[in-house]
Amino acid sequence: MARAYADDLRRKFLEAHRQGEGSLETLARRFHVSAGWARKISSTLLRTGKMERPPGAKRGRKNRITGEACEYLRSQVKEQPDRTLAELRDDLLREQGIAIGITQIWHTLTQMGLRHKKNRSMPPSRTANESKPSAGSGSRKHSTSIRRNSSSSTRAASPRK
Repeated sequence: MARAYADDLRRKFLEAHRQGEGSLETLARRFHVSAGWARKISSTLLRTGKMERPPGAKRGRKNRITGEACEYLRSQVKEQPDRTLAELRDDLLREQGIAIGITQIWHTLTQMGLRHKKNRSMPPSRTANESKPSAGSGSRKHSTSIRRNSSSSTRAASPRK
């Protein structure tokens, strides 16, 4: 991947141009850079007044979740820990006016260090499950025995000799 030229090359190039050692195109050939880059850094110097490369802008979408929204999410999870992400999303839209997706809420809660799932490593509930399933799932093996020396046909077995 291409890298930006170092700031010392920018300074040397711009100093040479400022001292009148040649036009941008002539200096570009001398410094082995493109004429477009020479014009770009010259215009940046005129715009900002600095020879150094300006810092790049942050890429990607701006996060819509503010500090106030994070505190709101924290209070909602503390108040009712078993809320679903969809419920949190709907509450955030209704109360804060912030429309975001479930995945972003999940990432935000993870970054905040909040747990938003039931923990399977917790001890089981003290209330026992008193109802038993009435129908089998079909995956159990039945305990019927297979009779030996029997015929599966519908005709009567012939007598043995």
